[in-house]
Amino acid sequence: MTVTHPIRVLLVDDQPLLRTGFRMILEAEADIAVVGESGDGEAALSDTRALQPDVVLMDIRMPRMDGVQATRAITGSARAQPPRVLVLTTFDLDEYVVEALRAGASGFLLKDVPADELVHAIRTVARGDSVVAPSVTRRLLDMFAARLPASDAPTPSSLDHLTAREREVLMMVARGMSNAEIAAELVVSETTIKTHVGNLLTKLSVRDRVQAAIYAYESGLITPGSL
Repeated sequence: MTVTHPIRVLLVDDQPLLRTGFRMILEAEADIAVVGESGDGEAALSDTRALQPDVVLMDIRMPRMDGVQATRAITGSARAQPPRVLVLTTFDLDEYVVEALRAGASGFLLKDVPADELVHAIRTVARGDSVVAPSVTRRLLDMFAARLPASDAPTPSSLDHLTAREREVLMMVARGMSNAEIAAELVVSETTIKTHVGNLLTKLSVRDRVQAAIYAYESGLITPGSL
């Protein structure tokens, strides 16, 4: 998603004081505009429809509708380019984080994130990238492996559309390797790896590397703890 206007951000958290703090940080940036605040997941859905944000900063644990349910509804919306969701959590190893990433979130931040990291994360997801290292995603998925499909589940047909090299790259992405590391391993240019990653994202209909890593687990291509 290319953002030519100030990045429109919706703040979603049941703690007004926290929303105020995030608003003060973000509104100090010329390229970011806070367009609204929501106190729970249900309000976030209606506010997203009304305000059309580029990025939703989403708390996970909230009354009425939690951040996982809200994320799933927002990222699966009818808009051609649904807003990116960046989830907030108190603990990085949290089963809710796994569910939020699987629901379509582009990454997560701890609630005590430094101001500069929050701003950088907003800009990163607005341009279509993720802000959680695939290695962290893998660690989370391994920890909460019981929630993933059984290893004898049928392999999705979309995997058949990948070339042998794209499948190899997908497995390396799921291992938490960067483009540079994959390029060194396969003895090709980093540009070539970027092309492979872009192609496999398109073929698998996933939005970013985090979703690709999750797909590799959910498809049975990788079993938790096997790498």
